[in-house]
Amino acid sequence: MSKESRRRQRAASPSGSAPDASRPAGPTTSATGSGGSGTSGAGTTGAPGPIRREAPRAGRRERPRYQPKRSFMERYRTAIVTVAAIAGIALVGLFVFTSAAQPAYACSNVFDPPATASPAAGTSPQPGFVQSDMGNQHVAQGTKVTYTNCPPASGKHYIASGIGPVAPRVYSVDDTLIPQNWVHNLEHGALVLLYRGDSPAATPEGQAALRAFYDDYPPSPVCGFPAGTREGPVFVRFDDMAWPMAALVWDRVLPLQELDTAAIIEFDAAFGEKTNPEKFCEAPSAPPAASASVPPSASVAPASVAPSVAPASVAPSVAPSVAPSAVPSEAASPSPS
Repeated sequence: MSKESRRRQRAASPSGSAPDASRPAGPTTSATGSGGSGTSGAGTTGAPGPIRREAPRAGRRERPRYQPKRSFMERYRTAIVTVAAIAGIALVGLFVFTSAAQPAYACSNVFDPPATASPAAGTSPQPGFVQSDMGNQHVAQGTKVTYTNCPPASGKHYIASGIGPVAPRVYSVDDTLIPQNWVHNLEHGALVLLYRGDSPAATPEGQAALRAFYDDYPPSPVCGFPAGTREGPVFVRFDDMAWPMAALVWDRVLPLQELDTAAIIEFDAAFGEKTNPEKFCEAPSAPPAASASVPPSASVAPASVAPSVAPASVAPSVAPSVAPSAVPSEAASPSPS
């Protein structure tokens, strides 16, 4: 077939028509011979036909992909973390609230010993009581302390400037001091005067009386420190005790039903700066015994024996039957010079 014949044949066939049924399916890449016999030709390729896409096989299903099942933690991790965070914050808040609501100290017993026998005439009618020592350990500020007896005259206490020991003065009803503050004052030998919030000392008149007593308080009994210059005295409210008021020095308690200034001063003079473990000065030595001032002759001869019992004419060779106690020492023979 000539080129002109093939051109006319292509022009006569409609564009995009289906390929000749005699041709195999798929793109036509083989050469066409003269007259379509395929046995002769110039070796040129024919025009390619439209590309046919292979349709999927009927009934073929896509194979599902395998995915591992997620665990409970993986599925709800965010929710679990959120709930745990909220619970942690709530627990911390509860701990802070309960810690703030609890007192900073506790008392195992309210100190209330039985009354002692009446004191001798001329002595203080309220000599006070000895309290068992609870130690003098220093603890950090904020540490809760449990005291065996309250009011405590010893025990653990704070050590920080202005926190323990505290400044000596009259503290009002609204001041919130605890034993850990003023027990350190006791350790240094100071007197601490306590009053309950429901006592007459807590009234305006009682507070005025406390301030007047503080202003006239004598110097410390041993070191002679003026009131307010060292650690004492300290007048402060304290409710956990069996009496309206109490005066304390280290290891001793003086119960009071009212402000008895004479009894407090006498109590401090007797025990202040003497029983405390940490001292600023030494106590003076005890005065000499009264018997030391008695003349030696008084212990030899009774007062009823006159010095002139033995006459001056008595010879040195007095008979041994004479009792030595009957003859005063002045009648004895002088030693040979």
